[in-house]
Formats: sequence, structure tokens, C-alpha cells
Amino acid sequence: MKILVVADEESKVLYDYYKPGMLDDIDLILACGDLKAGYLSFLVTMSHAPVLYVCGNHDHYSEQSMHGCICVEDDIYVYKGIRILGLGGSMRYIPHAENQYTEREMRRRVRRLCLKLMKYKGFDILMTHSPAFEINDMEDLPHRGFKSFVTLMDKYKPKFFVHGHVHATYGSRFKRLDHYKETTIVNAYEKYIIEYPD
Repeated sequence: MKILVVADEESKVLYDYYKPGMLDDIDLILACGDLKAGYLSFLVTMSHAPVLYVCGNHDHYSEQSMHGCICVEDDIYVYKGIRILGLGGSMRYIPHAENQYTEREMRRRVRRLCLKLMKYKGFDILMTHSPAFEINDMEDLPHRGFKSFVTLMDKYKPKFFVHGHVHATYGSRFKRLDHYKETTIVNAYEKYIIEYPD
């Protein structure tokens, strides 16, 4: 299965220079935040794949603006047997800002997923906006990762952890691919294709 992951910056190849058929072999699209609603609506219209999304720290989506995209915030979505857990947002760096959370608030969000995690017996892909703590995150508060995500990987051992928030333009801290124990970590900045084993 081919999964297109996107985050943070609209891909000119997929948007400005799109050619019919470009997305025909994509089975699923995961949007990891800070992308325009119009861009995600374009992807869902031009592909045969569902577009699942979580919010970034700069997003202010409304249901009316998302035209067929599926929000997986605080939820587990199952697509062709693949269980996808969505937790958007970033570390809180502006008081009372939307889509920003303290570590304690993120832990509370995870705890509220307890029954779903039991029902689905875990998950295969962790889909977030922010990275995990000390795994390709940055030292400044806005780009610091969540310890809660490390805990989720330790406990449930997902195949993939997909995030955005740390841009390629930030320099040497950017890593497209990494590994943590049994989990492959993918930074979805702009675009990347994951080959998910059948």
C-alpha cells in the first residue's frame, strides 16, 4: 500500500504543477498539519484516496472548509485493516492558543483514548503534528516534542510514527527518516511516500 504523507508546506509538484494521474497509485493520504484547507480539498478531489488529517499549531479548519477530508483528532481510524491514531497540535508556547498543549494536557488526551485503544488493540500508525520528545525535535519550546508520544511507541509499538512541524528549512535538525525501537519515524514535511507492507 502506498501512503502519501504531507505536512507544513504545500508541494508545488502536487499543487501548482499537478498533472492528471499523478496520485493514481496512492492508496491513502495522511496530512500532519499546517496545510491550507484548499490544498487538502484539492488532494481529496484529485486522488482516489481518503485524506485523513490532524491539526497543526497554525490551523483553524472548519468542517465546511474540509470538503471530504476526514479529521482523526483524538481518534483511531481504520483503513483496510490499518489502525491510525491521530493527535495534532504542538507544545503550548502561547497561553490559551488553539491546537497547543502542555505535556500534561497531551497526556490527558491520550488517557481519554484508553477505551478506543483497548477496543482496537492498539494502533499501527501514530499520526501527529509535533515530533516525539528528543527524537528529531528541537530545543526551543514551540518545536519541542511530546514525551507522551514516546510512551505510546513504547507501549503499542506501531509500525510508523508520522509527524510534521520540524521543517527541512530548519537545517541540520531535519531528518526525513529515523527509527525508535520497532517504529519507523517519518517527517512528513512537504511530501513523502511510505510503502506500507500488505
